[in-house]
Amino acid sequence: MANPILNEKFTERTTIIEGATMTVNGTLQAAMILTMLVLAGAAFVWQRFSLGYTDIAMLLTKGGAIAGFVAALIVIFTKNKYLTLVYALCEGLALGGVSFIFEKAFPGIVSQAVAGTFAALISMLILYRAGIIKCTEKFKSVIFIATASIAAVYLINFIGHFFHYSVPLISVNDNSPAGIAVTAVIVVVAALNLILDFDFIERGAQMMLPKDYEWYGAFGLMVTIVWLYLEILKLLAKAKSRR
Repeated sequence: MANPILNEKFTERTTIIEGATMTVNGTLQAAMILTMLVLAGAAFVWQRFSLGYTDIAMLLTKGGAIAGFVAALIVIFTKNKYLTLVYALCEGLALGGVSFIFEKAFPGIVSQAVAGTFAALISMLILYRAGIIKCTEKFKSVIFIATASIAAVYLINFIGHFFHYSVPLISVNDNSPAGIAVTAVIVVVAALNLILDFDFIERGAQMMLPKDYEWYGAFGLMVTIVWLYLEILKLLAKAKSRR
């Protein structure tokens, strides 16, 4: 068991083909392209908000979130590399709007969240490469269960919104010590998911998976980074709102 996006069952049922194969460098290049698309989408929506086109910006934010979610589901089940580009662009639109709203409420929070995300990414990479955190089967199982549990809670919370109910502690408005602690735990779980992403990419290269799987590996990494950024953003907002 591993990351719900990048899991070893996927590599087990993949038939190795002749020709170009997946490499770590190729995956990193794909990840950079996806990152550029995310930043482009985010910058565009941020600019719409800044220029006062609030209605259009909100439409792009909500539309991007929905389209990005749908694209992600299709990628998970079809492994279509072209849809990873659609996912990145749509996710960027959503992140641009969300980030602008948080920045207006708490000036400086976006730069802090970005810095925190990159710090977590680099730290996890160093810990993984140094062998300090080993991606064992037990580690994979624990992180998978924790991630699945968090996803279930968020799903319940999403459904609850239709009935005017929200799960305590995880809401961005819950800035109680317990609420902050729960969000901090989620941030840690999101960061540890990066270890699973690194392991999948490295094993995929070792197993010489088809070249197109570089995009799937980059997609899984991007999903984790986006999740981590949003959780750090929420954690900072909760902490700042207590001042």
